[in-house]
Amino acid sequence: MKLYQSVGPNPRVVLFYLAEKGLEIDRAFVDIRAGENRQGEWLKKHPRGGIPVLELDDGSLISEATVICDYLDERFPDKPLAGATPEARAAVRSAIRHIDYSIGSPMMNGFRSAEGLPMFENRMLCVPEAAPGNKAYAQDGMRQADALLATQPFVAGDSFSLADIALFCWVEFGAMVGQNMPDDAAHLKAWRDKVASMPSAIASADPKHGLAA
Repeated sequence: MKLYQSVGPNPRVVLFYLAEKGLEIDRAFVDIRAGENRQGEWLKKHPRGGIPVLELDDGSLISEATVICDYLDERFPDKPLAGATPEARAAVRSAIRHIDYSIGSPMMNGFRSAEGLPMFENRMLCVPEAAPGNKAYAQDGMRQADALLATQPFVAGDSFSLADIALFCWVEFGAMVGQNMPDDAAHLKAWRDKVASMPSAIASADPKHGLAA
């Protein structure tokens, strides 16, 4: 297998997952800042231009960060992070879906249509007038996460999971692009600090970690 990796919250999800799981997979870095993922050779591999992508031994491709992690959890079931039982997997997937639509999507769209506009306006649809609203949606999503974490230690229940990795990577991305956690989100901040101290979280901060120079 080969993982095509880059910067950003979605690629970092897979890096964090691999580090926490203790998996070593051959990797290649794709420079999305330079638009490498929007050029001919990469588009032949993945027409939507997305990163990360996992290429299997038979040449087939799996895209979308949490789907890649789900697949790897099934292939390598020791220390499951996507849930050890059908019920646990349902809880993790439900949490991730909520994170994606209440935090991830609006946060990314808010960034692309504002601070990131010079990078993205020639690559995909950007709606600058929608940026403030999207950022507000993301703030509300983080407040919802804060309320949830007031009732349980981790996003999908009592155990650390792929849902925590997904939320952490979005919270960290938000801090980088001016969409910080709400000031009153004390539970979310405490959870973030706890996750940030994990060796796997620290390792995932460098997208080229483990790659040959």
